[in-house]
Amino acid sequence: MTGLPSAPPAGGSSVKRARPAWALALFGLLALAGIAGLTALGIWQLERRVWKLDLIERVDARIHASPVPAPGPEAWASVTAASDEYRRVAVTGRFLNDRETLVQAVSDLGGGFWVMTPLVTDRGFTVLVNRGFVPPDKRDPATRADGQPQGEVTVAGLLRLTEPKGGFLRSNDPAAGRWYSRDVAAIAAATGLEQAAPYFIDADNTRNPGGWPVGGLTVVSFPNSHLGYALTWFALDLMLIGAVLFVLRSEMRRRRA
Repeated sequence: MTGLPSAPPAGGSSVKRARPAWALALFGLLALAGIAGLTALGIWQLERRVWKLDLIERVDARIHASPVPAPGPEAWASVTAASDEYRRVAVTGRFLNDRETLVQAVSDLGGGFWVMTPLVTDRGFTVLVNRGFVPPDKRDPATRADGQPQGEVTVAGLLRLTEPKGGFLRSNDPAAGRWYSRDVAAIAAATGLEQAAPYFIDADNTRNPGGWPVGGLTVVSFPNSHLGYALTWFALDLMLIGAVLFVLRSEMRRRRA
């Protein structure tokens, strides 16, 4: 009989048509862009890992070195995180205990405050010293009077850079005396300090008379997940390459058919 439709190929399936050349070209360009981007991200994370390991090594050397004199006014302009943060320094002078500032903090001892006290150095400038941590029941200086030396003292600790504006989602309120970060310039202005250093010093764990504040609680930690990120990007890169090879192989089969 005539006029009847022809039977489909054996197995009930039809041969799929090959994709147009322009579609393959567009797919190839997008795939190459994706592969290049993922490769670049992986390489960037490896470079960041090298930088982070170097940073950790430099900071570790600083915190275990012997203290050096804290930078004076002639060197303030050159103080940077790369060259000076966490450097062990020492200063000699007297505390202005009546101008201490309490900054809200969470430490290994729980919630409380950092005691930031100006120290007038024997070199003529003033530097804020984070003398350490006190719990809420030691907020009033009268509860730790033994820990407020009146004469000349020498303080050793780690040089830290200012923490401007405030803490996470909370801005400093100098007028109300609410501090959430150790903003050197703002604290100096609020307490009327002159010629104040642009950094502060985290005092070491030398015990203060009476036991408060507790110093030496600086946390020196640098997360280093760059290798994991790099492996993730490279794994995605390989998956994309595999997908491209699968598509190309399928397309070659279709064209042969």
